[in-house]
Amino acid sequence: MRALMQQRELNVSDIIRFAARYHTAARVTTRRADGSTVAYTYPQIEARAARLTKALRRRGIAPGTRLGTLAWNDHRHLEIYYGLAGLGAICHTINPRLFPAQIAYIIADAADAMLFVDPLEMAVAEAIGPALKAAGVRTLVVLGEDADVPDTPLKAELEVISYESLIGAETPVLDWPRFDENEAVSLCYTSGTTGQPKGVLYSHRAIVLHSYSTNLPDFFGLRSVDVAMPVVPMFHVNGWGVPYSAPLVGASLVLPGPRPQAAALCDLITDHAVTWSAAVPTVWLGVLEHLRATRPAFAAPLRIVVGGAACPAHLAAAFHDEFGITVNHAWGMTETTPCGLYNQRKVENKNLPQAEWLALQRRQGRPTFGVETRVMGAEGTDVPADGASPGELLIRGPWIASGYFKGSANDAAFTADGWFRTGDMVTEDASGYVEIVDRAKDLIKSGGEWISSITLENIACGHPDVQEAVVIAAQHRKWDERPLLLVVPRPGHAIDKAALLDWYLGKVAKWWIPDDVVVVDALPHTATGKLQKTEVRKQFADYILKRDDAAQ
Repeated sequence: MRALMQQRELNVSDIIRFAARYHTAARVTTRRADGSTVAYTYPQIEARAARLTKALRRRGIAPGTRLGTLAWNDHRHLEIYYGLAGLGAICHTINPRLFPAQIAYIIADAADAMLFVDPLEMAVAEAIGPALKAAGVRTLVVLGEDADVPDTPLKAELEVISYESLIGAETPVLDWPRFDENEAVSLCYTSGTTGQPKGVLYSHRAIVLHSYSTNLPDFFGLRSVDVAMPVVPMFHVNGWGVPYSAPLVGASLVLPGPRPQAAALCDLITDHAVTWSAAVPTVWLGVLEHLRATRPAFAAPLRIVVGGAACPAHLAAAFHDEFGITVNHAWGMTETTPCGLYNQRKVENKNLPQAEWLALQRRQGRPTFGVETRVMGAEGTDVPADGASPGELLIRGPWIASGYFKGSANDAAFTADGWFRTGDMVTEDASGYVEIVDRAKDLIKSGGEWISSITLENIACGHPDVQEAVVIAAQHRKWDERPLLLVVPRPGHAIDKAALLDWYLGKVAKWWIPDDVVVVDALPHTATGKLQKTEVRKQFADYILKRDDAAQ
């Protein structure tokens, strides 16, 4: 017997419509490139998004059309998220820090008809100018006023206009149309660290359900009284979904604008009473150092989320012990919309002493409702949930990809029975907490035995002189591969290599200890702050370790 429930599609435009109707006092504050700020209400954001929808419809942009963005976290990018959703078009966010050839490939693969560009990223667009026209891009929209449109050679090949002139002539009222909830609304590409970037198409349904789930108390737990600052870029898996999940509950947004640095982020936190923020570990390391130097007074209790890479234990401890900041660990991927795991206390560990909780907190977390996980061993069978047996993490759910755009690499990434293979090697304990021990491609095989590079990195980052660390496999004439540790010292600190290697004693097996330490001024990162191990490997491809006793 069928139930007597109304059938109403889940549409992304419902989120901004709801926020504009019921959360009129919330603010969306943007930090401009010059450091000044501008604020809008959700009704104003909805009105501007509606103008964009009308302007694009007038230009003949049809549902299903892909439109690209080379933009950071600001109100105009937020309006594009919702304006395109209200048209049935697909918002294709592009990482401006990729190599120009990769950006050109992504735009061509997506067949973007239009490109929205932050004024600070015009050089990126100009670098791929010939490729834009060849890919089918007809119009370039500069995200600003007419005065922000530069005298660019792109005008010889494309229509170049300002965002404000595009939407300025339209009326702000729109009865948002309805779409099949399984239609695509957003397109993101993977980082391409193992080949060409691959596209992931998100549906209205997936994004709305993901937004519901991440707002559960045991996940992000955003509320209407919160002020959320997503530092993770909006071009990186939709800013971890925060531009959707915050307005869904009416939380205010603080958008830090282009290329924010630690000082600017700290100013935004204090000036706008930010209560919640999300970023990768490298961002939080910089913020921590700035907080230590300035000791600001927070206007409200602050909760931060660390994702994109493992959260060093010393980072969580320092934020909690020195500043009273709550730290939670999250995990996700482009293919998971992105949030799949979150590390929050359960009833059985709610009274753990802080030191014991920090040890548990290094784990990526446990699934939220809607997400199922498996840990698969080398033989294709599930490994025990004992917190020690490693295997590959498999995941499925209503916001997990079922395949890649245009079908690239589907056979390798998805099982025949519908699970996505993450490529992360993990352990899982009896309570469901998952801990990544390494990426499959980052494990070090020394004399036939596996060594976890992530474990070694986390231990190094716990040393008081170390700001950042990465471990890669270096060639060895006897053991084939051995760990090589590269470290960036904390400001004002020096690295004693012998003392740093002694730091590992008693923490890992002796044969796990790196053979050598290389001190560097900086390590390469992606635009989202992740360490680029592929670049480190290239730089040290010819580094040969010679200690024959190392792995004994």
